[in-house]
Amino acid sequence: MASEPREAITQGRAVLGVELGSTRIKAVLVGPDHEVLAAGNSSWENQLVDGRWTYAVDDVWAGVQASVRAVADAVREAYDVPLERLGGLGVSAMMHGYVALDADDELLVPFRTWRNTSTGDAVEALSAALDFNVPHRWSIAHLYQAVLDGEEHLGRLAALTTLSGYVHRRLTGEHVLGVGDASGMFPVDPGADGGPGYDADRLASAQRLVDEALPDGVALPLAQLLPRVAVAGERAGELTADGARLLDPSGTLQPGALVCPPEGDAGTGMVATGSVAPRTGNVSAGTSIFAMVVLEGPLATVHPELDMVTTPAGDPVAMVHCNNGASELDAWAGLFAEFAAALGAPSDASTVFETLFRASLDGAADAGGMLAFNYLSGEPITGLEEGRPLFLRVPGTPLDLATFMRTQLYSAFATLRVGMDVLDGEGARLDGMFAHGGVFATKGVAQRHLAAALGTPVSVGDVAAEGGAWGMAVLAAFAASGADGSLADYLAEQVLAGASIETVQPDADDVAGFDAFLRRYVAALPVQHAAVAAT
Repeated sequence: MASEPREAITQGRAVLGVELGSTRIKAVLVGPDHEVLAAGNSSWENQLVDGRWTYAVDDVWAGVQASVRAVADAVREAYDVPLERLGGLGVSAMMHGYVALDADDELLVPFRTWRNTSTGDAVEALSAALDFNVPHRWSIAHLYQAVLDGEEHLGRLAALTTLSGYVHRRLTGEHVLGVGDASGMFPVDPGADGGPGYDADRLASAQRLVDEALPDGVALPLAQLLPRVAVAGERAGELTADGARLLDPSGTLQPGALVCPPEGDAGTGMVATGSVAPRTGNVSAGTSIFAMVVLEGPLATVHPELDMVTTPAGDPVAMVHCNNGASELDAWAGLFAEFAAALGAPSDASTVFETLFRASLDGAADAGGMLAFNYLSGEPITGLEEGRPLFLRVPGTPLDLATFMRTQLYSAFATLRVGMDVLDGEGARLDGMFAHGGVFATKGVAQRHLAAALGTPVSVGDVAAEGGAWGMAVLAAFAASGADGSLADYLAEQVLAGASIETVQPDADDVAGFDAFLRRYVAALPVQHAAVAAT
C-alpha cells in the first residue's frame, strides 16, 4: 500500500502546506488524492514586548524548519525515501497584523500580531474616511497608527505585508498575497476589473489621510507598499534555492516547486471545511475564535462588529472575529489537572479536557447564576481595549462542576454570538456552520453548546482533522492542478466528496438557556470594564 505514496513523493507530485498558527507551526504533506502522507509540527508562543504582542522572527524560521524536518523524517520512516521534490507548496499564517520591511527585506520593527488593539485612533479615522469597518488588527490600521505616532522606522519602509506574505516572500522573492489575507490588510473590491484587488477609491482616501499626517520628506505610497493580490488557483512564484534552504537547511529539498498565493488562517479554515460557497460558514476556535459567513451579496450597512473580507477565491465574507477563544479554557483545565495530580491521580491533558467538557452537558442550561469572561486581551466587539479573565456568580447560587464548565464554554462563544446577532439583523442567510479547532475534539460537547449559541446546525468532521495546514496544501494542489473550475467545485468534487460529517441540531432548551446567559453576560459587561480600570 505504500508504493503509491512513495511514487508520488519520489516523482515530486506530493504537495506541502505550512501554517503558522498562534500556538503551533504545522506542516502537512498530501498526495495526489489529498490524503495526508506525513505531518509535523512545532510549538511556539506569542510574547508581550514593550506593550505589543509579537513573535520573534528567529522563532518563525526555527518553527518552520522543525515542522518541515518532522515531515521529512516521517516520510523517510514510512516510505524509506527522502523528501527531495515537491509538486506544490503553500504557506498560511495568522491573518492581518503588521510586518514592515526595509529594502533588504529586514524587519524594521518586531512583527505586530492580530492580537494588538492599540490602534484605536487609526481605526476611528480610517473607518470614517473609508466608510468601511477597519478593525484594530488590520495592517492598514497598524500602519496609520504608526504614522500618527510618528514612528521612526517609516522613513525606511519599503514593503508591508502579513506573516504569511513575509514567509512567502522569503521563499519565492515574490511580494504577493492571497486575496483572503490581503482583504485583512486593506479593503478589497471583489468585482474590480481584472479580478479582486484593493478598492481603488478607498486606497486614494487612505493615501490622503497618510499624506496629511506624514512629516515633510517622508512618502508612503500605499499602492507600492502593499502586496499584489492573487486568487486561489494562480501561480504565485516558485521555491527558490534560498527558499529551499530556509525550509530545509540540510539541502535535501530542491527548489523549483510551484508556490500558490499565501493565505491567512481564516482562508485555510474555509478551505478545510469546504465553506467557500455562498450561505456556508465555519467557526474556528483556538487562541481566538471567529466565524466566516460567505455572503450572497454586500451588506447594507457598515458594522464595527463585522469585518468584510473574502474567500481565497475572492467571494465576499462577513467575519466575526473575537480576540479571545479557548485560552482561558486551557488555563482552567491546567488547574484541574494540577489538582488531580495533587490527589495522586495524574491525568493527561486529553483526559482532563474530556472529563471537564462532558461534565458540562449536565450543567444548568442557562448556566445558573454563574458568569465568566474569557478576556485575556482586548475585545473590540464588546468595546474592551484590554481584558481581565473573570468568573463570578450570584450569592446563593450552587457552585457545581457541571454548571461551572458549561459557563466557561458559554463564555468562549458569547462574544461570537454578539457579532452573529448583528449579521442576522442584516438578513444574511446561513444553511449551517462547520466547526473546527481543538475545543471540538471531545465529541458532541462544544459542538452542542455552539449550536445553542448560534441557533443553527453545527457540523464537525474529519475533513478538518489536520486543520489549516491541510487546507493550505489543498490550495497548493488546486494551483498545481491547473483546474478550470471554481475552488468550490474543486473542493466538493475532488477533495471533500464522501467525507464523514456529523451534524448537531440546536436543542430548544439549550437555545433558551444560552439566550438567558447572554442577556446576563451583556448586562454585566460594565464589570469587565471596571476590572480593567481597577487592575
